[in-house]
Amino acid sequence: MKKIIIKGVVLFILLLLAACGNEADEPAPPEETGSEEEQNTEADNNDTEAESHGEMENDDHSGMNMSGSGEVPEELEQAESPTYEVDSKAIIEADHMEGMKGAEATIAGAYNTTVYSVSYTPTNGGERVTDHKWVIHEELEEATESPLKEGDEATLNAEHMEGMEGATAEIDEAKDTTVYMVNFVLTTTEEKVTNHKWVTEDELSSIE
Repeated sequence: MKKIIIKGVVLFILLLLAACGNEADEPAPPEETGSEEEQNTEADNNDTEAESHGEMENDDHSGMNMSGSGEVPEELEQAESPTYEVDSKAIIEADHMEGMKGAEATIAGAYNTTVYSVSYTPTNGGERVTDHKWVIHEELEEATESPLKEGDEATLNAEHMEGMEGATAEIDEAKDTTVYMVNFVLTTTEEKVTNHKWVTEDELSSIE
């Protein structure tokens, strides 16, 4: 009788050990990393940021020489009765660069010409610049009496941005207007900009 009890106890212990071993061999459940919806939202946000960064690269004006010497081509015609006279003030409505829109400008020069929005690949190997505003007719090497039209190509003879001079540009837009050279202070950094080229007449508004 005693032997039977001992065998039963031993068998019970063996079964208990076997059960513990099976539990140890079972793989631990994977840690939760968030719902599928949260993961998809994060991926969408990353894609949006990448697209925004790409757009900024294409329209990047970070290499723009915001201030200029004040020199203009000899053949550029000075406006006789511009809407905004030299030394008068106006509000800039254009956003060619951060801190430009809404700034108060002092008119440094007013000229009648044809202005172009252009796309080009910088000569210094930078990213292609699209829809750069503005280049005037007198800043093109191939400038003739007749203005160019959308789709035409020309060589740039201006230094508004790094790698611009000597680049081959495609004309995106052309229009006859009065252009202004202006002085202003950036609304973002309070940096003073002098002899900035160019702002068109419809990119200015009167100070009320």
